[in-house]
Amino acid sequence: MTTPTTFAELVNGLIGIINILIPFIFGVVFVFLIWKIFDAWVINAADERKREEGKQYAVVASIVMVMMIIAWGVVAMIRKSVFGI
Repeated sequence: MTTPTTFAELVNGLIGIINILIPFIFGVVFVFLIWKIFDAWVINAADERKREEGKQYAVVASIVMVMMIIAWGVVAMIRKSVFGI
């Protein structure tokens, strides 16, 4: 990566980093959601407390995924309207 010499190059570099991080974060949250559901409903299916805990994780992780998608959309909208990218 070269050193940015203009503000536009700096912004493009930061956007490039963000475009790499966002899918990674989505992946981590998705894997966490799948693991917690699998752990609660398959591995510990006989334990009522674990199933309830799994339901809570599923709800929270789903809400977090929706919030992340909304935030990503807002950032994309701002980036397109302000920077035209």
